Amino acid sequence: MRYLPKVSKTNKWLVTRLPEIAAVKPRYGYRRLYLMIRREGRRINHKRVYRVYTELGLAVRRKKRKRVAQANRRPRVVPTQANEKWSMDFMSDVLANGRRIRTLNIVDDATRECLAIEIDTSIPGIRVGRVLSRIAKTRSLPERIVVDNGPEFTSKALDQWAYENGVELRFIRPGRPIENCFIESFNGRFRDECLNLHWFTTLDDARDVIEKWRFDYNHFRPHSSLGGKPPVEFAEQSGLRPATPSSVLIAPPIGTHEDRQPC
Repeated sequence: MRYLPKVSKTNKWLVTRLPEIAAVKPRYGYRRLYLMIRREGRRINHKRVYRVYTELGLAVRRKKRKRVAQANRRPRVVPTQANEKWSMDFMSDVLANGRRIRTLNIVDDATRECLAIEIDTSIPGIRVGRVLSRIAKTRSLPERIVVDNGPEFTSKALDQWAYENGVELRFIRPGRPIENCFIESFNGRFRDECLNLHWFTTLDDARDVIEKWRFDYNHFRPHSSLGGKPPVEFAEQSGLRPATPSSVLIAPPIGTHEDRQPC
């Protein structure tokens, strides 16, 4: 006689559910998948999730990060209130027809919310000011905005907008993107989880897919530096800003038939 191991009901459910979530969110590692499962109300230990995760071969390949010199670094200052400090940066991608597009990403450094992703073939300085004025209709403008030394940010049009609205443009030192760490971190997630997973056919297609991803990032995606909470939930529970109105649409649960296509 010998002992025969029994597979628990929890493991059977996890073997089925984990690949479903991973199929919708293919760039999530086991830690973020564990948080997604816990948000569904399941009390499961992270070690159990990792064990099933490795057995199913769901591990995500990660690029090795380059080593950054430690000298002459400025200390990272995390804002304590929403709309105290924002960060902006540009990214680029290519449509299916070979035409290059640009995205203007704006992030609140305190709540980590992505306030806007403006997409077009060209976004000059005057257009940047218009995007910021559009955001100002729903929330207060920050005291300062951290940017790099790109021509759009150093333009007279944006400088005039900042002066008229009482916003300080804080430029990082040339060749020091780490001084704009919040937006650089967001850019990495945006590239890995959205841009690299989609081949946009048109500009409208890119705007639609990216806006869906931005909504998911703000309202549902667990953020490791926020205790595993999405940025909007963290901002509301921590009192950094008022609660979101009940009119905000709620996306379907992860892995359902309506959400088979990754956003």
